[in-house]
Amino acid sequence: MRLTDYLDKGTSLGPSAPCLTAAGESLSYGEVQQLSWRVARALARSGVRPGDKVAILSANDPMSFACVFGISRAGAVWCPVNPRNEAAENRELLDLFDCTCLLVQESFAPLVARIAGQLPKLATVVCLDGAFDGAIPFEDWLADVSAEPWQADPPDDTAMLVGTGGTTGRPKGVMLTGHNVETMTALTLMSYPFSPRPRYLALAPLTHAAGVLCFPVLTLGGEIVVMPAPDLGQFLALVGKHRITHTFLPPTLIYLLLDHPGLDSADLGSLRCLWYGAAPMSATRLEEAIDRIGPVLGQLFGQSEAPMMISTLSPADHFHADGSLARERFTSAGRPTPLTRVAIMAEDGTLLPYGERGEIVVRGPLVMPGYYRDPEATAEASKHGWHHTGDIGYLDEDNFLYVVDRAKDMIITGGFNVYSAEVEQALMTHPAVRDCAVIGLPHEKWGEQVTAVVQLHEGRTATEDELRATVKELLGSVKTPKAVHVWPDLPRSKVGKVLKTDVRARLTS
Repeated sequence: MRLTDYLDKGTSLGPSAPCLTAAGESLSYGEVQQLSWRVARALARSGVRPGDKVAILSANDPMSFACVFGISRAGAVWCPVNPRNEAAENRELLDLFDCTCLLVQESFAPLVARIAGQLPKLATVVCLDGAFDGAIPFEDWLADVSAEPWQADPPDDTAMLVGTGGTTGRPKGVMLTGHNVETMTALTLMSYPFSPRPRYLALAPLTHAAGVLCFPVLTLGGEIVVMPAPDLGQFLALVGKHRITHTFLPPTLIYLLLDHPGLDSADLGSLRCLWYGAAPMSATRLEEAIDRIGPVLGQLFGQSEAPMMISTLSPADHFHADGSLARERFTSAGRPTPLTRVAIMAEDGTLLPYGERGEIVVRGPLVMPGYYRDPEATAEASKHGWHHTGDIGYLDEDNFLYVVDRAKDMIITGGFNVYSAEVEQALMTHPAVRDCAVIGLPHEKWGEQVTAVVQLHEGRTATEDELRATVKELLGSVKTPKAVHVWPDLPRSKVGKVLKTDVRARLTS
């Protein structure tokens, strides 16, 4: 399936039904479909050929997301660009992707002015919601363009180019095919509760998980309610107003939601699935979320190279058959999905038995074909015939997957392996801890010293000895942090993940 097929499937179920909604105004399925034909024709008129790369730089916006389907109809490749990136990072990504066309909101005009001169392959810049020097206004670009059905055939199955984080050097471009997205969509529909015409609230950036989760919603003729900016009070109001059935929040936002004064009085009765993922979640706070939000929490585990659905823990999987909480599963990433093979691999390529820890590796149609124009990185990621996730974990005898750390975050202290995620889970059981990060710092005697930085709930206090005692009781002395620092906040990425590189830099500077 091409990306347009999800829109066309939804349109076939009722062209007048609302498709994309924001600020109380909706574009119907029929309107989005017609817009996609016009955008495709305009792209072709601007010289965009099948296989060319077209980027969108925009905050969450229905019109911007509608253009994704025009790019697909033109046979081109969608390059989602994170609007929170710095100018240099976006210049590097657009250059890496060989982008020939950029669709951008007027608010990013200063950023475009700084980088456009360094992008010789960028031939066309279109301003989606206004005008600025060097850009064609969207309405002018679409002037005299027919809304009659039209599409071009792509040269291959590449549907998206997704940039990986550049924290370890030059970012890479993950090639995702129509078959990858189709597999992800099928696994989503298999793994979570759905009924016709779901209503999905997109608070997180559409350039990330929130965007690709739109495709299964579209196949069922559902409505996508788009939030231009993250506002948890507005989020709670919109769930009730639009009778939202599905939404996605990273754990950091769920923690903030649990601390929001309006949560307990909000009408969340329509929710069927609140997906969480993108980072480990505290088992303690997960139980609190189930209690206060409802039995609707659903975990997903994936990465750009194998999007979203390597393993899943559905809302029902959070409970035993007798209705009691399955607390022992709360620190797992669920079970591998039906169309995905997951194994645990030693460094020499040997597959390990249940219970043994090693790198999580994956096979199947969910996995990317490779990195764009980077055969060396592709070969490294696919050693021994499996995709290497870079995560350390294990499978238990019931086939539940546990992610214990990123390979690069493992701490070796006194000859013992300590997994930072395990220590973080233990710290999060303390009622005063809102969030935390655990890293290893150089130590003359131990090699590395387990070190924790914690952020406390407002108005709460906890001493270093209390926090260390909490970990020691649960995990023993080897894994107990030798040092605990309390900070008012933790450095975070643009999508809310704690930046351990920044934590380490602050502690060693």
